[in-house]
This record gives sequence, structure tokens and C-alpha cells, in this order.
Amino acid sequence: MESVTGGSPLEGMRWQKEEVKVSDGNQGMLTQEDFFALLTQELAHQDPTNPTDNNEMISQMTAFSTTDGVSQLNEQFTNFATSMSSSQALQASSLVGRSVLVDDNVFGMSTGEEVKGKLVTDQPASNVNIYVENAAGEIIQTVPVGNVESGEFGFTWNGMTSAGEPAAEGAYRFRIAGLVDGQASEIQAMTYRKVDSVTLAGAGGNIVLNLNGGSSMALIDVVEVSES
Repeated sequence: MESVTGGSPLEGMRWQKEEVKVSDGNQGMLTQEDFFALLTQELAHQDPTNPTDNNEMISQMTAFSTTDGVSQLNEQFTNFATSMSSSQALQASSLVGRSVLVDDNVFGMSTGEEVKGKLVTDQPASNVNIYVENAAGEIIQTVPVGNVESGEFGFTWNGMTSAGEPAAEGAYRFRIAGLVDGQASEIQAMTYRKVDSVTLAGAGGNIVLNLNGGSSMALIDVVEVSES
């Protein structure tokens, strides 16, 4: 570039573009090449009357190799975790429109829909009834089941009230009661819920399924997947 002229105090000075050194990405970390270069210098400048002990040199090499190996292992685990997250995201996206079994007896439904559930008990029970309750806690349908053995049993509510009319759209819950060892007991009820959408980066980085009725659940909490 031309010098600045005109008799100013800057006469004779030249502008020079500043060179910016690009980082090599190591951020000052000691690489394997750096270590062996230092080790070579150490051997070259050692005291001939008191040379470096072989065991000490081997110890240094072993320590560096171990540190380098752990660093590479951490990088591989990071890549593996990223791959697993991508696989989970792909799996979760395929659940949209399908039903998943959740450990919850509350559900939302539209008029005319059927709702599937599952009765779960680890002991035989007698005089078992499934009650369908609305948001106000009112029983709108009672389904007698009778006696059941221990295990899991699926059931379907057709969406009709005890009066033979379709239940209104809204929130409901299944409540299952019976006698276990002669004592009145509540029995676990789970429901199948349809997946409306998937949030791939929910709270804590978990994949979250957004279910019909407005609730959500983490993918890891899914008990079972159904076609419908």
C-alpha cells in the first residue's frame, strides 16, 4: 500500500494488515507428538552421570498413554450417545398416531371414541368392577368383571354411559375396585393413549410424547405400544 503523505505526523508510516493466527483446535493441550518431543529433549539433555531411570521413563509413557486412551474413549462415548439420541428420535417419530400404554388411569376422549385400558394385579381378586368417572368424580358407567387371577387383563370401554348415551367429550378416569384377600381394594388401571406429536428436546433433553387429552410423558416411561 502507498505511504501516507501530506506532511502529517504519519508521514512515512505504512498500514500493515494484522495477521490473526487461527487456532488449531488443541487449545494448548499436550498432544502425543508434543509429549514425545519433550521426552526426546529430556533424554538428549540428561546428566550423563545420572541418566534417567528406565522405570521412570516407562512410567511417564504409561501415564500419558492412559490419559490419551481415556480421552479417546470419552470421545467415542460422546459419539455413541449422539447416535443413540438420533435413534430414539427416529423411533419416537414413528409413534405419532399410534397408541401407547401408560401407567395412568386418567385420559381424555372425544364423543364416540372407544378407550382401551389394562387391569393389573399381583394377587387374585373377586367382585371386581371397572368404574368410569367424569372430571367431577361422578360414575357414568359401571362394568362388572367378576373374579380375576393375578396378572394383566385388557379391556375396552365403548364410550357409552350407563344410560345408553355417548359420553360427552372431556376428561375421564378408570377406577377399578374389588376384594383382595377379603378386603376392599383399589386395583391398578393403565390406559392406552394416542400420540398426537413428539417433542424431540423436552425437559432435561428427554424425548417427550404429547398425548391426546393434553398430557405428555417421556418416551422412557412407555410401557407398551399398540397399533391403534
